[in-house]
Amino acid sequence: MKAIINANIVLNDRVISDSALLFDGVIRDIVKYEDYDSDKVEEEIDANKKYVFPGFIDIHIHGFAGYDTMDEIPEAILEISKGLVKTGVTSFLPTTMTMSMDRIENALKNIRKMMNIKTGYAKVRGAHLEGPFISEKFKGAQDSKYIISPNETLIENYADCLKIVTLAPESDGAIALIKKFKGEIVFSIGHTDSSYEGAIRAIDAGASHSTHTFNAMTGLHHRKPGVVGAVLLRDDVNTEFIADQIHTHKDILKLMKKIKTSNHLILITDSMRAGGMQDGEYNLGGQRVFVKNNSARLEDGTLAGSVLTMNKACKNMHDSGDSTLCDIAKMSSYNPARVLKLDDIIGSIEVGKVADLVILNERFEVEKTFIDGNIVYDSDKEEINV
Repeated sequence: MKAIINANIVLNDRVISDSALLFDGVIRDIVKYEDYDSDKVEEEIDANKKYVFPGFIDIHIHGFAGYDTMDEIPEAILEISKGLVKTGVTSFLPTTMTMSMDRIENALKNIRKMMNIKTGYAKVRGAHLEGPFISEKFKGAQDSKYIISPNETLIENYADCLKIVTLAPESDGAIALIKKFKGEIVFSIGHTDSSYEGAIRAIDAGASHSTHTFNAMTGLHHRKPGVVGAVLLRDDVNTEFIADQIHTHKDILKLMKKIKTSNHLILITDSMRAGGMQDGEYNLGGQRVFVKNNSARLEDGTLAGSVLTMNKACKNMHDSGDSTLCDIAKMSSYNPARVLKLDDIIGSIEVGKVADLVILNERFEVEKTFIDGNIVYDSDKEEINV
């Protein structure tokens, strides 16, 4: 048995500062200090008044540390997994790009393979298919020559690893696809030129998610509410967003929190391979990307994913002034776990759940990351252990 003491333990509804967190591979108990017996503990971790959060879950991330989901080798996903523990991420969905069908299928096969391997790093929970079922008008940094109509065969062949599918609901066959696979796969409205009415039809058909909300979709207008209006209005839609204050104005974070509340917001990074790397030129989906001053853009200035990390996203939400620590725990861990139907085992600090944890200091810098109760990253040692 291990124990974290002298910590501010962040739960979904309160922060506990007078208790010890007991765990091995799973969380065993949270006990008051007067009931804590250190003699029964094999290892004691003093958090020095830092915050203990449930491990972060990034459900929309293309790459990190110089590697990308579309690199076509399982080792790329392994390296992403290894790098992410430095940012407090303990579970993630490698996210594809709009490329050739062969490249997409190869990526999905690699993701499927990595789902079944226990590496000791951040856990691969499945795939997020972002494209190729998108709108050319709102393609963003995706390559338009590979855009196609929704493909039922692709979904059927990879239903075991596909967790989220981003699509434009106005695409031919999109509504039928949503109706057929709803309940099995989360359909996310994104990269879309849909009207408000079209978005509502998709939601009524079973779409329950929106991809990097506000970006690459029709905006909110008082006579044309657009996709943004639809996803903000409907409580049955979870809205992911990139809290880097580049993709969205910092006060939009406040607006989203006010409208959707922390129960329906999900922090993502949308990070590409330059995440955790220096400024310079990189590649995303076969296109040149230039990273400078925390912004990743194509040559024409189009935003091309991000270099955001989950701990920085949490800091930005906290600094916006409207999000409590409990709100942030829900947006970064519990809500994505719920979307993935894994909230019974991960996503919050509760007895019986897996001990995937992260200790953050007051600047939201990662001090330690735990996977299955084991320290896999320690900032004091600047190394990863498995």
